[in-house]
Formats: sequence, structure tokens, C-alpha cells
Amino acid sequence: MLHLLRDSRFGRLLAVRLSAQWADGLFQAALGGAVLFNPEREADPLLVASGLAVMLLPYSLLGPFAGALLDRWDRRRVLAGASLLRAVLVTGVAGALAAGWGGPGLFALALAVTGVNRFVLSGLSAALPHTIADRAGLVAANTASVTAGAAVAALGAVCAVGLRAVFGSGDAGSALVTLVGCLGSVVAAGLALGFARRGLGPDGDHRDHGDRIGVLRDVAGGLLAGARATAATPAVAAPFLGLVAHRLAFGINTLLMLMLFRAVFTAGVGGMLGVGAVVLLTAAGLGAAALLTPWLVARLGITTTVRVALGGAAVAQLTVASALVLPVVLVTAFALGVCGQVVKLCADAGVQAGADDAVRGRIFSLFDAVFNVCYVLAVTAAAFAAPPDGDSPALLAVAGVLYLAGLGAHIAYGRFIRSYRTYV
Repeated sequence: MLHLLRDSRFGRLLAVRLSAQWADGLFQAALGGAVLFNPEREADPLLVASGLAVMLLPYSLLGPFAGALLDRWDRRRVLAGASLLRAVLVTGVAGALAAGWGGPGLFALALAVTGVNRFVLSGLSAALPHTIADRAGLVAANTASVTAGAAVAALGAVCAVGLRAVFGSGDAGSALVTLVGCLGSVVAAGLALGFARRGLGPDGDHRDHGDRIGVLRDVAGGLLAGARATAATPAVAAPFLGLVAHRLAFGINTLLMLMLFRAVFTAGVGGMLGVGAVVLLTAAGLGAAALLTPWLVARLGITTTVRVALGGAAVAQLTVASALVLPVVLVTAFALGVCGQVVKLCADAGVQAGADDAVRGRIFSLFDAVFNVCYVLAVTAAAFAAPPDGDSPALLAVAGVLYLAGLGAHIAYGRFIRSYRTYV
């Protein structure tokens, strides 16, 4: 990590990521607290699921097309402009909370914030290779930046929990906590402007105001281009299958944990404090994954590393399904943080090392779209199947089976690729 920071370009891009993800972690926790743990509001599993669907699905449909713009527009200007726009939108959400808004109106504003933030994160991932002089260090750079970003997002969530204790848990307090998140976005915008023009790509002689028909064609074909590039690159496609399984399982876990800490785990480390503990332990798992992933990849290779992580996640998930008590839940949060992040780091490294810069933004946007859709589908299915208090070992076991299915898909894809190459 320290040798990477000697390159000022990587250090600046990392600072942009940390600022943006701290703001995102705080925003998500503030909004979740306002909806789920606000004494002035009531929320059931279906309301939580509908809120996530409203916030994620519309962007999921537009994300791949936005990815085409990341491969044409100056990513420096995209990061700066999107960060400032996010600060304005967060201010709007804070105003809506203060006014007592709920339901579709509040979720629509939150959707806009989420969409812009995902656009920023896709741009950061696509820009990373432009800040690394030695491509051999790409896996380490990706591991460091993604893991540090996720950890800082968790820190932002913890800050939201602490600020709720200061400002209060009602509508006015929730609005003030949400408003604090604007600071991170403003800092991220200022840092992004410090890069040279085109310093973050895309490569080639692309022009921001060139052939408008060509722009429209690229935008309209964003999803297809990302899918083709993913399928054509085994180092991208294989971990992608494991990540799909992880997002499905994560959706089920998210819904059940929110309900459990709202209705069952209420004493001691319970309620919003319990959610904060889960977030912290998951973040600790992400940090462990940052240290573990390079070591595993160097000794086992990326393919085996992904399979070990998926197998470990399945074991952890089935363990909590068989013993749904608070200590096991907290340990499992750490274990799943490790395993899920190992798979993600391997997938991101595959995209950054194996995909051409001309389509890298579209691939990351495709990833976002597919993962968001899987996440919302899993949350929605769990909302219909789970009891109101979230106490459902059977659904947790289903999540474990999903991890096993992801492992099976990863193995089957590897065998298919080997057979195809032998045949050709």
C-alpha cells in the first residue's frame, strides 16, 4: 500500500474514493435509520424491499448506458461533476426528511443519489489503471483502493449512528445526519479536479462533442457491449458468476438482519447499535480480505481463490442458519465480509487487467446493473417469504445454497472454457 501511495495519481484517486464512499456510507445509514429505526415512522419487510427496489432498479436499467459515457467523456470531469450533483441531491433528501416525506417521494430522491454515486464508483474503477505505472501492481492497487473504500463506507455508517445520538432519531435529527454527507461529496469533487485533463482516460482520440450519432449509438449499445466484453474475457466472466451468487445471498441477509435487529435482537448490542456492529465486523472482514487476497492469489491463482472464498461463504451461511443467535450472527458478518470481498477483488482485477480501456466503463456499469437487480430480487423474495421479525433459518439456508450454486457455476464455466479451447 505504501509503495502505491508514492505515485501521487494513485494517492489522489484513492482520496477521491475515500471521500465519496464515506459520504455514501453515512447517507445509506442515515436513510436506513430514518426509515427503519425512527420512532416517527413504521417499516415492514415489504416497505424495505420496495424502498430498495425504487432506489436501485431504475438506475440498474440506465447504468450500462451511462457506462458508455464513461468510455467517451473525460472521467476527471465526470467524477467532479457527479460528486457536486450528488451533494445537491443529498441536500434535497435532507429537506424531504425534515418535512416528514416518506414513501415514493423520499425514495425517488434517494434513487437519484444512489444513481449518481454508482456512476462515480464505476468511474473510479475504470480510471484506476491510469494511475498505476506498473500493471503488475494492478491487483494490489485494486485490493487496496476497493477495500479501503468499503472500510471507509462502513466508517461513514458508524458516523451516522453516532450523529443520530447527537442530533436525535426523529425526522429533524435524520435530516441533519443526512446533510453531513454532503461534505464528503464536495471534497471528492475538489480532489478530482486536481487531475490533468484526460488524465483518467478514456484512451484514444475520443471527443466530448464529436459525432452525436456515434455517441447515441455507443450509449444505446452500452449494455450489449458490456455483456459481450464480459463473455469474451474468462478472467471477468468466471468471478462474475460467483459475485452474482454473493449478491443474491447478500440481499437475503440484508433484509433478515434489518428485521432481526429491529424486532428480535433488541437487548444489549441490538437495534441500530446492532446494525452498526454488523457493519463494523463486515468492514473488518473487508480489511482482512485486503491482506488475504494477494497472498491467496500468489499461491493458489485467481480461479482457486474464488472457489475457496465461495466455499467458505457457504459454510459460514449454513452455520448461521443452524444457530441463529447473536454471537454467531456477528461472527458470520465478519466471515462473509472476508469471503465476499475476496471474490469481488478477484473480479475487479480481472476487469482491469483483461478488459480493453474502451469498454472497461461499460463492464463495470454492467456489473453494477446485474448486481443491483439480483440484490433487489433477493430482498423482495425474502420480504414475501420472511416473517415480520426476520427470524427465518430456512431463508438463511437458502442463501447458503446460493453460494454453493455460485461455486458450481464457477467450476462448470471453467470446464466449459477448457473444453471449448481444446475443441477449437
